[in-house]
Amino acid sequence: MHRIILTLLTVCLCASVAIAQSTEQSKYYRTTTFEIPEDIVLEAGGLDFLPNGELAVSTRRGDIYRVTHPFSADPAKESEFEPFASGLHEVLGIAARDGWLYATQRCEISRLKDEDGDGRADLFETVAVPWEINGDYHEYAFGSKFDKDGYIWAPLCLTGSFSSQVPFRGWCFRISADGEVIPTVSGIRSPGGIGINAHGDVFYTDNQGPWNGTCGLKHLEAGKFMGHPGGNRWYDLAPNMGPEPKAPESGSRFHLEAEKIPEYLPAAVLFPYDKMGKSASGVELDRSGGKFGPFADQMLVGDQSHSTVMRVFMEKINGRYQGVCFPFLEGIASGTLPLLMSDSGSLFVGGTNRGWGSRGSAPYSLERIEWTGETPFEIEEMRAQPDGFELEFTMAYDAKSAMSPDSYQLTTYTYIYQSSYGSPEVDHTEPKITRIEKINDKTVRLTIDGLQKGHVHELHSPGVRSATGEKLWHDVAYYTLNQIPKK
Repeated sequence: MHRIILTLLTVCLCASVAIAQSTEQSKYYRTTTFEIPEDIVLEAGGLDFLPNGELAVSTRRGDIYRVTHPFSADPAKESEFEPFASGLHEVLGIAARDGWLYATQRCEISRLKDEDGDGRADLFETVAVPWEINGDYHEYAFGSKFDKDGYIWAPLCLTGSFSSQVPFRGWCFRISADGEVIPTVSGIRSPGGIGINAHGDVFYTDNQGPWNGTCGLKHLEAGKFMGHPGGNRWYDLAPNMGPEPKAPESGSRFHLEAEKIPEYLPAAVLFPYDKMGKSASGVELDRSGGKFGPFADQMLVGDQSHSTVMRVFMEKINGRYQGVCFPFLEGIASGTLPLLMSDSGSLFVGGTNRGWGSRGSAPYSLERIEWTGETPFEIEEMRAQPDGFELEFTMAYDAKSAMSPDSYQLTTYTYIYQSSYGSPEVDHTEPKITRIEKINDKTVRLTIDGLQKGHVHELHSPGVRSATGEKLWHDVAYYTLNQIPKK
């Protein structure tokens, strides 16, 4: 009886916390849910806008739909889901260009066109077939939008997410609109999404598993190795990539192996497992110029398992990307997968949970999230310094609280770089904040004794208040310090 009562109390407490969080989020961000017809299994895999302003949604089941009036205030009454194409193979990326809709299928890059104007694709062409498949469930292929040079980037999941049984599982290709194929990056394990930042550089999410102690956001740079050696057997088929990189040492640490293997590029941002999610997914740029709140040019990253959208600020230190992730939006109806931001500041989120459990209980979903105009009190940016970090808030802070060392708690840890699955947090330290300096009304600098190269620096700021007395909406930040800035 006591166990039943305790369980009920726990459920009620968790529900109360979730309701409170949802209520606070609604002050800043409004969610509109599209009603999906009963005869459509959406399981969204890709999103893009068509030239006529409609929203194209591809699905894991191989269909593509046109959603009319995607910006309607009442999509339940005004938006329709119209079929555009079917019979494709797990489309996890679409990109509209020059009247075509390019689709990244599990087996190839294709393009589709509606030539007779009836709203349905009637011309299907194969653009490129640069990799192979063998029927394994995990052999996903994700596709980006076109980059600044006119290429789609396509990262490929390993066979079974553990090994590379056919060429080029565990690699990323660039594919041009006319079918040019370039093997570009090796070392991928299990991608969940791909996107392009404000500078035109390409990033993808890779998920926890062998050689990935936790999920992370990784920079796809031509010629680099992302960390999982399972697909390195195909270097002979990619002469443009040069020789196969040296194999990493299992049981080491990411930053130590990066010093020994020139081609190895560790994650720019690590997502601490379960604290920030369990299955990192879609990647999108806030290109709205401030119409989505105070986070312009930052990256938004989904987590399928937790049904959330994280916020990521990155910077280049010593020529390499690194940065910080923050909790952001939660309560997505299904498991977050593709993200798409409009220039006007509407974030479209597609959801699916078949085969991948998620907090969002719906089997699939399509939602639109918009800023209400009210600015939350948040750490907008966290920037590395030679001897600490600089915090910039979204609004003026209360000096007494922001300048007090008691307002902050800082710990660090890293993960084992190993061939076995995942890793616990290891090598914990507790650096000391020795000084806090006011830079301006929105920025402080923390001087820290004990920065740890290669560690996640987990900063809690529960005591900080805004000038008007508000608590931080989210008071935790996770900075991946791959490089310490030079003095």
